[in-house]
Amino acid sequence: MIALVLLTIPVLTLAGQCGRLGAPARDRRLAAVRVAGATPGQAVSLAAVETGLASVLGVGAGFGVFFVGRRVLHRPDRDGRLSMPTDILPSWPWLLAIALGLPLAAALVAAVALRRVRVTPFGVVRARQRQAPRPWPAFLIVPGVACFAAVQPIAWYADRHDLDLPEAVPVALLFVGGLTALVGILLGTGWISHLAGLLLHRLARRPAALLAGRQLLAGPWSGSRVFAALLACVLVGGGAAGLRAWFVANAANQEEYSRWSAAEHGYPYHPVGVDPFYLRTMDLVDAAVLVGLAIAALGLLVALAETIVAHRRTYASLVASGVPRGVLARSLLWQAVAPAVPAVALTLAVGLAIIRVMMSDTFGAGDSLLDPRFQRHVPIPFAQLGLFGGGAILAILAMTGVALLLLRPSVSTDELRTT
Repeated sequence: MIALVLLTIPVLTLAGQCGRLGAPARDRRLAAVRVAGATPGQAVSLAAVETGLASVLGVGAGFGVFFVGRRVLHRPDRDGRLSMPTDILPSWPWLLAIALGLPLAAALVAAVALRRVRVTPFGVVRARQRQAPRPWPAFLIVPGVACFAAVQPIAWYADRHDLDLPEAVPVALLFVGGLTALVGILLGTGWISHLAGLLLHRLARRPAALLAGRQLLAGPWSGSRVFAALLACVLVGGGAAGLRAWFVANAANQEEYSRWSAAEHGYPYHPVGVDPFYLRTMDLVDAAVLVGLAIAALGLLVALAETIVAHRRTYASLVASGVPRGVLARSLLWQAVAPAVPAVALTLAVGLAIIRVMMSDTFGAGDSLLDPRFQRHVPIPFAQLGLFGGGAILAILAMTGVALLLLRPSVSTDELRTT
């Protein structure tokens, strides 16, 4: 449940990126409204209402797809079992809250996003943060991991003192810990982008890498915005990989104890293996992570396209001054990959850490105090971590390649004309 809730972040990020893609056209309309006599507050209110109305259409389409899909997929097998829980429908108050809450939330987010924007009759001026990012916000990862580490001690304390621990306590710790760690990663990505740009600027010798370094230094926070949804999926994937490894190691530990017990008491040994319920559950989580990665890749494509469109005059000026288009394309590739590789590696490490601090070893104790106590260290699931990390990097490379198709029309010298 926590994994699926966290995977709503890519969907929300994709919606935000799509909204930013239409920012240039919206800015021109807001400037025209200001020319007509509207106040700055009225212009911002107009943008918020537009966003809310567009969200109403999106919510309506989403409900239509949900109800139609629920009807189509509701196919019990011969035993009356369902492949998906299509027999479960949220209550009407929850459906009404979704239908009304999402447009209101979208309008509020649009108004908040424009809080540092000054709308004038001559256009829209966006306040930019010139100060270089610091690594200190990334230390939010520490309390996030600590929330996971506190789950077992709290459960042991409640069991030792016969306390009735509410189920909401561990769930809240896991959710708050995952969200805090994710926020720390995203805030730390700005510093990683700045550091990558600094290294490219000092060490690179080719024009494409040098240009990418300067772009990263000029806008380090764009990396955390572009990779936010992707890193959320990678974090959940790293945690899922660690949890699957724990299930497998725990099953092997139980098998070892069962083999010892059978030999000790003289009855035949029958292998049990891993309970398929847990592995099927992890398969569903892995599938959700892959779907989230696909959605995040679309958001990444939209973000890269928005970056190219927003800087089209700069790129056109570079081409007019003699910079080859291939150099620009390679610089955009450097700009995407240089901060992404360390950010993905850090996110995988944090995702694995939040599981290992909660359940690092597995123990198989017998029915008697005289029985031996088996201990097995959970191995690091390098294969699955490589699958999620490599998939994220490949998605970044693929979406960057697709976004580069927009580069040629965006560097036309017609972009240098003014009206």
